[in-house]
Amino acid sequence: MVQGTTSDAGKSTLVAGLCRWLRRRGVAVAPFKPQNMALNSAVTVDGGEIGRAQALQAQAAGLPAHTDFNPVLLKPNSDTGAQVIIHGRAVANMHAVAYHDYKRIALEAVLASHRRLCAQYRAVVVEGAGSPAEINLRANDIANMGYAEAVDCDVILVADIDRGGVFAHLVGTLALLSPSEQARVRGFVINRFRGDLSLLQPGLDWLERETGKPVLGVLPYLHGLDLDAEDALPRDPGRAGARLRVIAPALPRISNHTDFDALRLHPDVAFEFIGPQQAIPGADLIVLPGSKSVRADLAWLRANGWQAAIQRHLRLGGKLLGICGGLQMLGRRIADPLGLEGAAGSSEGLGLLDLETTLEAQKQLRNVDGELRLGDHVAPVRGYEIHCGVSRGAALRQAPVQLSDGRADGACSADGQVIATYLHGLFDHPAACAALLRWAGLEHAVAPDRDALREQALERLADAVETHLDLAALERLLGLTVTEPPCAP
Repeated sequence: MVQGTTSDAGKSTLVAGLCRWLRRRGVAVAPFKPQNMALNSAVTVDGGEIGRAQALQAQAAGLPAHTDFNPVLLKPNSDTGAQVIIHGRAVANMHAVAYHDYKRIALEAVLASHRRLCAQYRAVVVEGAGSPAEINLRANDIANMGYAEAVDCDVILVADIDRGGVFAHLVGTLALLSPSEQARVRGFVINRFRGDLSLLQPGLDWLERETGKPVLGVLPYLHGLDLDAEDALPRDPGRAGARLRVIAPALPRISNHTDFDALRLHPDVAFEFIGPQQAIPGADLIVLPGSKSVRADLAWLRANGWQAAIQRHLRLGGKLLGICGGLQMLGRRIADPLGLEGAAGSSEGLGLLDLETTLEAQKQLRNVDGELRLGDHVAPVRGYEIHCGVSRGAALRQAPVQLSDGRADGACSADGQVIATYLHGLFDHPAACAALLRWAGLEHAVAPDRDALREQALERLADAVETHLDLAALERLLGLTVTEPPCAP
């Protein structure tokens, strides 16, 4: 199990790298995260929903995403509450205090998935959540040491040296664990190091003497490595010299912002998230992203001046795209009669598309493919749907996406200036991305292949694992023999 001294220490990345390294060796390996809190999610092969980081780790292991890889997913819908998803299905909205008590039940789901994975795979590489030293969350813990103690799992502790204080993070975390938990930690990995390793070596020697634990390796800072974020919103500067400017509001409950990774990486696109109290700049394309609390985020948009900015943008001829929750915001009304995302009620939409949306209890979860049709341009597209909203209205008759299952998806304004879709991952397919960028005004658009870039990043990670970590020690922890012949990547 990989646990971290902090959030964003590198747990997700290290697990992905270990999974790809083991896959190279021909070891049947599965990723596992007992409990995840994230608004970036993915649809699984068994029709459920898991954290997007676990879907990426599954790709590293050469597997389709499965709900057993992340049996408990929490999707925050406020500062104190979240939707609780067990084995891929939403079971309730809970306040943090209520969920703290519910964790005894959630542990049963965690252990059931653990048993199934251990029966199917030679190795299981587990990711913790946050830090195991969160004293206020130790009781009934299922995400870190509580899980490790329950299943008798060895632990590697990873820390990020780039943010400073790495030795304090490691020693302090270890000191806050119980004696049995301290014994479970088999070594440390230091992540994101840049510089001369010889200058770090005295610190590593001290750390090993002080704790009695080995340093299993120091991973370098991998410049340009870009993988699907577990939850944190990237803050990229605008790309100088770009031919197309795209902006999106950084909604408080933005979901699946990985939709825009292909745009952030495009050499001809300057993409930027605009946060609260920031001036809303001019752009060629505005994208309204998905949201876990659509009505609340719509109110945030209005409070931060987006409604007026969008109207001005359209008057100047700019294009507007809504994805999932963004589609719902563009309609005339959003109704939540069951109080699925907050207080029951309804909200007036932006009124730019002739449709209305009602949130229903049954969440729609699908992996889909089909064709994107924008004027004379037709491009293959694939993506996934994760939404409770059911939309109805005349704008849906001009759907920009025709799916292979016979359904039409999305809506379009009469003048073609505003389009919307329920599909996440719309920009990941190069042909669909290029078609959307041409619609937005980028002539001769050539889009990056997001899947190919993910594969390149995973291979870089595995190379770093093989070069910089103590493989023999890792093999011993995994119960593998060092004489097993490696397989070609």
